[in-house]
Amino acid sequence: MGSHHAAEIKEERFAPSSRLTNIIRLLIGVGVVTIAAGLYTDGHRFWANYLLNNWFFLGLSLAGVLFVSIQSVSNAAWSLGYRRIAEAMGAYLPWAFAGFAVLMISTSMHWNHLYHWAHHGIAEEFLEGGQPNPEYDPIIAAKVPYLNVPFMAARMAVFFGLWILLYRAIRKQSTLEDQEGGLLRIRRIKTLASIFLPVFAVTWAMSTWDYIMSVDTHWYSTIFWVYHFAAAWVAALSFMAIVAVLLKKAGYLPHLNDNHLHDLGKFMFAFSIFWAYIWVSQFLLIYYANIPEETIYFQERLEHFKVPFFVNVAVNFVLPFFLLMARGSKRQGNYLMAVAILLIAGKYLDLYLGVMPGTIGGHAHFGWMEIGMFAGYAGLFLWVVTRALASASLIQHKHPYIKEYATHEVM
Repeated sequence: MGSHHAAEIKEERFAPSSRLTNIIRLLIGVGVVTIAAGLYTDGHRFWANYLLNNWFFLGLSLAGVLFVSIQSVSNAAWSLGYRRIAEAMGAYLPWAFAGFAVLMISTSMHWNHLYHWAHHGIAEEFLEGGQPNPEYDPIIAAKVPYLNVPFMAARMAVFFGLWILLYRAIRKQSTLEDQEGGLLRIRRIKTLASIFLPVFAVTWAMSTWDYIMSVDTHWYSTIFWVYHFAAAWVAALSFMAIVAVLLKKAGYLPHLNDNHLHDLGKFMFAFSIFWAYIWVSQFLLIYYANIPEETIYFQERLEHFKVPFFVNVAVNFVLPFFLLMARGSKRQGNYLMAVAILLIAGKYLDLYLGVMPGTIGGHAHFGWMEIGMFAGYAGLFLWVVTRALASASLIQHKHPYIKEYATHEVM
């Protein structure tokens, strides 16, 4: 491998091609039509897909900011070619906030029936005349101090406020680094990243309980948030791999080489295994204990979603384990991109199994609405990411570790 010098790495601007722009417009158009048709034909199924897609793309966005934060506090150089991609993913956070604000409004107005705990009167033991309430649920009633729309909306506002504030501060310091160079901005990013990491850990866990675990109100798992973190993290790494390979093919990021792909591929491989570890840990503990209020979660999925249940394990663990095990597999752009697409599809399926049984139940089926809404959200996400990518250099060309990035080699 030939040596490079920091002076060779210059500011590099991304300009989306007309073909990419047309694809994004088409995806958004499909999504708009699907949303309109879904609301008209099957509102219950629509809201289930609405929650699924909002959560999926929120996870991608937050994981992008998390990637930048981890790389910053660890003083990593190898990842400089990916950081602007990760930063661009964070630009979706205000859109995710808007999506969840609509979800909270629709829940408070009883336009959707996603959350059993939000049903009117379910926590009231007696009716107005003093008669027993047949809809009363004592388990939900005990959770009402936490699971109620006003408190959840307040938590949502605080969490998104922190995420967006910290992301924008990191992004501002990052772009100022392009102008000034030196260590000042790097140190400030590191400080902000050190704040974001614990904030993310707490707020992500609570958001997972709020939006996904409370769909199955009687059920809970203490490692549920870790499970969803692993899924969002692998999906984000996979998205970054796809974007990086496509940018490389389009002539951008000339210093991004097989060694950088290798490192990202190792992340994808390792956290696919970590996801499987958490999945098995949760499943086996519930299986062996055989407590009815715990086993109901997996019983519902094994009875009505048996094929997707086992396909989920195969796509998210078995296939990537063997496909990414070899050293060479992680160093080939096209191959890594293909595995990344597989993993993103797998994480969508995983979330589908997390949302649909508790919202629609055994009547759920995969069809045009699921495909169309995912396409629409993907189009919106890509539109936001490409705009953010075009608004700054693709590489932090004045970063003090840029030479180390350019000469990075995996032994």
